[in-house]
Amino acid sequence: MSDIFELEQRDPDNYRKETRKNTLILIVIFVVLAMGLSTLSVSLFGQPDGNNFVWNVAGVLAGFILTTLIFKQVLWYKPWMNASVYGWKLKRCLMRITNIMHHVETGVEQNDITAIKLLRFYHLGLMQMHQLEGNDGGVSELQKPVQKLLLKIEALELDPQQIRFDSTWIDSAKHSAKQQTR
Repeated sequence: MSDIFELEQRDPDNYRKETRKNTLILIVIFVVLAMGLSTLSVSLFGQPDGNNFVWNVAGVLAGFILTTLIFKQVLWYKPWMNASVYGWKLKRCLMRITNIMHHVETGVEQNDITAIKLLRFYHLGLMQMHQLEGNDGGVSELQKPVQKLLLKIEALELDPQQIRFDSTWIDSAKHSAKQQTR
């Protein structure tokens, strides 16, 4: 099954504001649940004069699990979580490409179109992530490899605006690189 992700235009200041707000909401939910469940577990199972460390930890762990479930089952789909979800999906795509970067680079050297698309998406996605997170140094570090790839894209007459990521390209790039090394 193919997962498609597309880069979207995002205002970095608004993105940071929304993700900070979402993080704060999750922290508050976790703290309330962890403290409440710790207190509940100590009052139900604890000893008045004894060490209740285990019951406190159990409450915190239960709070963490419940917060995770609330996040994944309820909050993830709320419109106000859009910026955080977008950032998470973008980082996930970038991580998947990073994990096979040696295959991607081999494919780019061999003019494999899929590998070139992956690397171009990776560059564009990484630049966007740096901009969204306010990391100007990360953007400037990418300029040399980006220019090198753009020359290859131009020579092969490909579209340089590779804002789409298709998860099937990962297997294709791995398979293609393995074929080249045989």
